[in-house]
Amino acid sequence: MTLDKTMQERAILADIEQEGPFGASFVDLDELAALAETAGAKAVARVVQKRARPDPATFLGQGKVQEIAALLREKEANLVLFDDELSPAQLRNLEEQLGVKVLDRTALILDIFAARARTKEAKLQVEMAQLRYLLPRLSGKGSQLSRLAGGIGTRGPGESKLETDRRRIRHRLGVLASELREVRRSRELQRRPRQRTGNPFIALVGYTNAGKSTLFNCLTGAPVEMKDALFCTLDPTVRGLILPNRQEVFLSDTVGFIHKLPHHLVDAFRATLEETVQADLLLHVMDASHPQAEQQQAVVYRVLHELGVGDKPLIEVVNKIDLVENEFTVPRLLAGGNKGIAVSAKTGQGVDRLLQAIMAALAEQVQHTSFIIPYSAGRIRALVHRKGRVIKEEYLPAGVYVEAEIDRIWAGRIRGMIGDTSRESK
Repeated sequence: MTLDKTMQERAILADIEQEGPFGASFVDLDELAALAETAGAKAVARVVQKRARPDPATFLGQGKVQEIAALLREKEANLVLFDDELSPAQLRNLEEQLGVKVLDRTALILDIFAARARTKEAKLQVEMAQLRYLLPRLSGKGSQLSRLAGGIGTRGPGESKLETDRRRIRHRLGVLASELREVRRSRELQRRPRQRTGNPFIALVGYTNAGKSTLFNCLTGAPVEMKDALFCTLDPTVRGLILPNRQEVFLSDTVGFIHKLPHHLVDAFRATLEETVQADLLLHVMDASHPQAEQQQAVVYRVLHELGVGDKPLIEVVNKIDLVENEFTVPRLLAGGNKGIAVSAKTGQGVDRLLQAIMAALAEQVQHTSFIIPYSAGRIRALVHRKGRVIKEEYLPAGVYVEAEIDRIWAGRIRGMIGDTSRESK
């Protein structure tokens, strides 16, 4: 659902600047404004309140609520967006006092995801996240459900589907979890042929709108949708890529991360994010032209850590250098200790160096190892010769003992192939 421009909602943006022992928290409502625009609303005013902690009743405090009420009348606004997640009580109190629809950052992001979901998997994931978010916020047919009449926050399950019955919602969550498990199993089956090839798997990760899809298209020639907008990619896309040294790899474009990424989404999108978990090498794409590029960089690292992949081999790809004016920006972004390459996926600048860096990163993963390959698996033995440097071979009763220097990725794949062959022979 896309809102008619003539019916575009007008939003007041709000947040608190928390005073703490190390100074005030960082507040940037530009991203919230961009999210609002993506969802179909226009930000017409901003309100920031300095507080030591959020007010338990209204988040901002009564004085600021009255200020927002006046702004709503002055700006002819009909929506208030908060840059933090509100409690059910805060949400209910604010809607009652302001008399307009109130959404927090999580609900806004979920709404955008619902609008962008195209595949069955994405729709299942978004619906699960929405229901988990809505469950503690349902209070009969009060103000919270009355906002489902139209506009932002209405995409996805409506009142007729929810029926305000928590028991039925929990049942639906169980059904969705079961369907997503099937998706996970299906994705694992799809992944096996790729694994059998032994080709390394590379995943593009990064902040939303950093240019991952543009870089993906630049490297593979795949027609992945590219827009200057948030969350264009919800479903992972995988394509083959032949490197300049003729090595074949798989490249995956994944969903973008964002500051204050709702945990409902992280949990729901586990199946999709597994493409990142399964990767042998990560390319962290950053938007060098963004004024908060360093903060975005930190967010991505935090999410990677939460996913348990913080220690994977990684190359920093500082993108959009054609838009950078400050000469110190790129060196600053590459100062974190990881290997880094500055590129413009749009113009192709630096892409050749990136390909060389990918080849070098994969080559570094060579290890000294050994296998016992069944005599019936001649193709696997040939693969070891083709992909590694064989040091020693010895014929044993159980099979051919092969000692070789080979890429660790290939070593893992070959061990999996040997295991499959062994099971087949029994």
